[in-house]
Amino acid sequence: MQNTLSKAATFRGTGLHSGASVTMVVRPAPAGHGIWFRRTDLTEGDTRILARWDTVVPSKLCTLIENDSGVTVSTIEHVMAALAGSAIQNALIDIDGPEVPILDGSSAPFVAGFLAAGITRQNAQVRVLRILAPVEVRDGDAVARLEPSDMFEIDFAIDFTDAAIGRQEKRLNLSNGTFVRELSDSRTFCRNADVQNMRARGLALGGTFENAVVFEGDRVLSPGGLRHADEPVRHKMLDAVGDLALAGGPILGRYTGIRAGHALTNRLLRQLFATPGAWRWQECGALTGAKLPGVGVHVADLPACA
Repeated sequence: MQNTLSKAATFRGTGLHSGASVTMVVRPAPAGHGIWFRRTDLTEGDTRILARWDTVVPSKLCTLIENDSGVTVSTIEHVMAALAGSAIQNALIDIDGPEVPILDGSSAPFVAGFLAAGITRQNAQVRVLRILAPVEVRDGDAVARLEPSDMFEIDFAIDFTDAAIGRQEKRLNLSNGTFVRELSDSRTFCRNADVQNMRARGLALGGTFENAVVFEGDRVLSPGGLRHADEPVRHKMLDAVGDLALAGGPILGRYTGIRAGHALTNRLLRQLFATPGAWRWQECGALTGAKLPGVGVHVADLPACA
């Protein structure tokens, strides 16, 4: 069955790139509504944006969506991952600025807020996107691929010269509460030199050692160190969950990412939907529905940091 929130969940913080304070309220929505953002700081024109693969526009370092009136919301990937990982298909997200608050740099605060608000089952079947044939896109050494599977799986690999990161690989079956338990608390990460470079270009103005893991060579500069020894690859998987949620429904398939990022994953979705015979929408029965991400998630699944 489809799900929405039982009541609104409110989040306040700063945008990672803008540094501006923002309030975001995730509200219940009827069955079949999908995920929409609404800019409450704007009073003229169309202020609503559908969170879907074909509203994504090119952006540096984050996922940004835009409607036909030019209204945008950026850095949506962490809240989208939290919604998908909590099995919430319908929500209206009111936001009084152009960027989703970064909070602690992970999805865990969003998941905690959703579980505190409660999740309500709706009288409508979930529509899932079944992958029927492999589809792949590349950009140099970076690869993103979708291929058939009876459940949602992610296989990801990263490779950094920094000794504190290095090469990391991880594969997960995202059924049920796996996202919440294994990925939701993994924070965005960057190298200290990149932080200085971004700030010089007017980016990452809201970034701190508290909402991102900052590396320098073989050192972790953020207080408290890592939440997981492989936190960087886990966060890349978290990002992929959020970006793939823009397909418009849960995916039954295996996603493989090798050095992939937001832009490449969106290219993959565009290639998928442009490939006849590679996909189909279907309503899922009880057996398939029971294996979807977030089904049966409980507050006990939340990591200690949430």
